[in-house]
This record gives sequence, C-alpha cells and structure tokens, in this order.
Amino acid sequence: MRINSYIKKGVVVLEPSGKVLPGPDVESLDEKLFALLGKEKKKVIINLGKTDWIGSPAISVLLYHHSRFREKGGELKLANLTQHIREIIVITKLTLVFDVYDSLNEALESFVENLPTQKETALKILTSDPSS
Repeated sequence: MRINSYIKKGVVVLEPSGKVLPGPDVESLDEKLFALLGKEKKKVIINLGKTDWIGSPAISVLLYHHSRFREKGGELKLANLTQHIREIIVITKLTLVFDVYDSLNEALESFVENLPTQKETALKILTSDPSS
C-alpha cells in the first residue's frame, strides 16, 4: 500500500492505494493520521478511490482518529469509496459515524458549504415520520 498526501483548498487529503493490510499498512496510516493531529490539522479527507481492500484493523484506526479529530475540533471525512469499502461501511452502519461523500470534490466542498452528508441524510430518513 502507498499513501499519497497533499493539501487541496486548505484540506489535507490522504489517498491510500492498493490493499490496506493489517501490520505495516495499518501502522503507516495510523502514523500519518497521528502526525496530522500533532500538526493540529483540522480538516482531513481520506480519499479511498484507489483503495482495493480495507480490513477491520484499518477501519478501527479510522474510527479512532475520527474521534481524536472531533475531540480537537477537527473533522476526518471519507470520500470516493470503492464498492467493496462502501459495502463494509454501510453494512456496519458506519455511515452513521463518518461523513461519507461520493467524490473528493463533494468532500472538499462540504468543508466550505456545510453540505448534508450521507450520515445526516440517513438519520433524517430514519427519524422522519412516514405519515407526514
């Protein structure tokens, strides 16, 4: 696995490519996210469009850092999920935890425009009264 990182529109974008396997791959992702927290970066997007596979250890790391970014007043968002990763996130109901966007551009714009996330849309559907 390789992780490309850059800043776009003031937002740090991490792009893992290939398979995020347990062990060194997960450790590398964990280290990059810890480094961003240490540099007090508040806006981070994980662009998963080139990620072929992700397992539960990597998801655990994302959940952990999602909480840490929130604690520090920041946000960690997911974008451009492959079909495999989207299925995992939906089945495990992590769309209720993560802000998930169909594209990197949507995720970038969400920092500016406060666009509704899939999480907010799902919550709205779940809590709406079908009789109204």
